[in-house]
Amino acid sequence: MTDTLSVSVRKPLPEQVPHRRGWTVVLAGLGALLCSLDVVVVATALPALRADFGASLSDLEWTINAYNLVFACLTLTGAALGDRFGRRRMYVAGLAVFTLGSAASALAGGPGQLIGARMVQGAGAAVLLPLTLTLISEAFPAEKRGVAIGVWGGVTGLGVAAGPVLGGAVTEGLSWQWIFWLNVPIGLAMLPLAATRLRESHGTRPQLDLVGLVLAAFGVTGLAWAPVRAPQAGWGSAEVLTALAAGIVFLGAFLLWERGGARYPMLPLAHFRNRGFSVANAAAFLVFGSLLGALFMITQLFQTGLGYSPLQAGVRILVWNAMPLLVAPVAGALADRFGTRPFMFGGLALQALGLALLARQVEPGVGYGQLVAPLIIAGIGISMVFPSVANAVTSAVPLGDAGVAAGVNNALRELGGVFGIAVAALVFTQYGGYGSPASFLDGCAPALWVSAGAAGAGALVAAFAPSRTRV
Repeated sequence: MTDTLSVSVRKPLPEQVPHRRGWTVVLAGLGALLCSLDVVVVATALPALRADFGASLSDLEWTINAYNLVFACLTLTGAALGDRFGRRRMYVAGLAVFTLGSAASALAGGPGQLIGARMVQGAGAAVLLPLTLTLISEAFPAEKRGVAIGVWGGVTGLGVAAGPVLGGAVTEGLSWQWIFWLNVPIGLAMLPLAATRLRESHGTRPQLDLVGLVLAAFGVTGLAWAPVRAPQAGWGSAEVLTALAAGIVFLGAFLLWERGGARYPMLPLAHFRNRGFSVANAAAFLVFGSLLGALFMITQLFQTGLGYSPLQAGVRILVWNAMPLLVAPVAGALADRFGTRPFMFGGLALQALGLALLARQVEPGVGYGQLVAPLIIAGIGISMVFPSVANAVTSAVPLGDAGVAAGVNNALRELGGVFGIAVAALVFTQYGGYGSPASFLDGCAPALWVSAGAAGAGALVAAFAPSRTRV
């Protein structure tokens, strides 16, 4: 597609193709790194934010969920914009918005300003992250895509691994504001490289499905708003029930429009008849619900429950979240050979097992040594799921729809994260609180059991994946 467009100007020499692919992996990986880092790095700073701003549990949730909520609501829009106006062009635009939101977050003077700035970051990430997978899928043939996505998963894992340590070191040594300032020079350095080193490509749809964009945005907003507000307003409150009802109605209208009214639908519903596509997206929702719910609790467990400093907590969490950096590239390469199903199923099962073992250990008097093995098991599981889900989703659709597939996958991932954090916080408040370390542990253990259950449900879903998902 893009080769046909570019041949009239200058056909790339064969030796230039690997060079261009190398830049694609590096820049796409760095974009994914920034997006993943900014969830995890904030999690470590939550106790500092609570002390500095006098923030409530609701404020802490919104510090993470404002990013995830906007991300989930706009990621389909971001993918569609890339298909219509150019993936390289929109990648650069998303990176610029994300960098601007990072600077605004660092300058925030209170919880409200920080939450607003995090929403700007989420809007940038909604364009940036789905295009990282699209750029890789467009640059690599199917037989080599698993290796490239495995590297992408490993770099994403680096963000997950470095986040708690970096956040702890910066929060303890400087201030929490610097966890956002660090994004600014990285983003500014990437902008000219992305504009000059990435190859431009477009999707197969010549115009935007504006009605679909609006209906999807309202539908996802309603479904995401409900779990975010439920811990404070109550699941039976008028606000939460209205948000859920509105989300269902708008998503229903979106599906009807995409099925028969849209000339160029942003989401071809036929993709969901592909078992590989549907199973991988359901697994993505559950794995991120499990992961972010657990992350929300574990980063606070090491500080509030066990008394470690931010840096000490970040270093100790490395045994969990450094695993993707080591395992994800290998899992991505092996998935090309053996298929994605064993890695999705096995990874989710290991994540469920690790979190269940961790929940059993969380009680007064627990020592760090008792938590190491469960964290490693869960970390290996996450590492296997990251690249296999991404590979399964993009491989299940034609190349021209890779942007749509990545957008759907990221929307469901972020929705899963929003639900995971909201449910973990709800369970935590039912059984414990911040009154004392013992009270925190009382609430943390049940919340981790719920996260383990979400991963277990994901493993059951992954068992129905086809052995191969290539189209």
